[in-house]
Amino acid sequence: MHLLDDQRVHTRLVRGPAGSRPWSGTERLERIVLADTTVLVTVTGPDRPGVTSVLLAAMSRHQVSLLDVEQVVIRGRLTLGVLITCPHDPEALQDELEEAMNTVGMHVDVDINTAFVGRAPVSTHAVVILGAPVTARAFTAISRQLATLGVNIDTIRGIADYPVTGMELLVTAADTGADTDSRLRTALADVAVAEQVDVAVERAGLARRAKRLIVFDVDSTLIQGEVIEMLAAHAGVEDEVRRVTESAMRGEIDFAESLRQRVATLAGLDAKVIDEVAERVELTPGARTTIRTLRRLGFRCGVVSGGFRQVIEPLAHDLELDFVQANTLEVVDGVLTGRVIGDIVDRPAKATALRRFAAETGIPMEQTVAVGDGANDIDMLNAAGLGVAFNAKPALREVADTALSHPYLDAVLFILGVTRDEVEAADARDGVLRRVPLG
Repeated sequence: MHLLDDQRVHTRLVRGPAGSRPWSGTERLERIVLADTTVLVTVTGPDRPGVTSVLLAAMSRHQVSLLDVEQVVIRGRLTLGVLITCPHDPEALQDELEEAMNTVGMHVDVDINTAFVGRAPVSTHAVVILGAPVTARAFTAISRQLATLGVNIDTIRGIADYPVTGMELLVTAADTGADTDSRLRTALADVAVAEQVDVAVERAGLARRAKRLIVFDVDSTLIQGEVIEMLAAHAGVEDEVRRVTESAMRGEIDFAESLRQRVATLAGLDAKVIDEVAERVELTPGARTTIRTLRRLGFRCGVVSGGFRQVIEPLAHDLELDFVQANTLEVVDGVLTGRVIGDIVDRPAKATALRRFAAETGIPMEQTVAVGDGANDIDMLNAAGLGVAFNAKPALREVADTALSHPYLDAVLFILGVTRDEVEAADARDGVLRRVPLG
């Protein structure tokens, strides 16, 4: 007898005709040729300790080999899938698995002779969906668009329930050419706008988890509001300054010139006002959580701002930031002169600062992240490995890798693949866990 490589000779007892006594004299020994049988076992029911150990203990008595295992728990309900090869009697295995799972109150389905074509290839992209909430309609629209683009969804997991709902899809694109990322982002951005959710697309794999340096714009990104407008309010020129600021953020006028115009309106203001404004600065919701979490992960964190060093440095010290690049207001005899000292931190200078920070720390540019909101952040976001537009003006949203429209900075963590559960577990260990009610 010639056997195939994956076949073995087995000896088993075969029952006699129906109605005969169990294991009566009609039993016979029979030598049969069996190939290893592929079996998919799916266990469902309430999650509880010991389910996996009971299942695998029963399997071990049949000398099975594991091919794949996946498990998910949603709201206390467990779904556990195990793909195995069974060298002996799969029907006997099925009987034992049903009895074993019954002892722990679980349901088991056994699919014998499941086709096995090996492990699926590594997903090509990660798609993160953020919303408040993420509706079934929005998810349907995104999944349909992915299908239209020939993109298969491999896995789905929830990554956040606060302050926004977050879903992460690992997907495989049939086409992985140089323009694939931009095509996916463009197509899904249209759906995101229509369904009022944020959708981020990144290449999956090690590169996504290799980010090591992040820089934030300050005004309207790391903090709420614009510092220069707060200074201008003390000089009674807030409306004038706000109009120039908004025009610059839209990219309508050169940032350096707009800064000179705005700072000139502050001439004669008592320098003590700077400290008063610094004390009243409010961080964007989620800013502390974001930086605290990134530092735990080993990120180098910094700020690059067209604002003012005298206001930003105390904040940077409080947040334990590694880098600060900002403008310096000129003060003579305790009074603002209406000028800045040194080179202005404008659009090109922001990108230059990011590159310098990366070079100083030996971090490749593809492992950097930049977060900003205005047109003067365009070069910085383009230079970074990942550019995130945060509640940004249209000029920046158009060039960013991804855009966030919810006012919570910790959404950046979800884009990077960090889950809310991971954040809160770390915060709980450090005794700083809290959830602020959302208004």
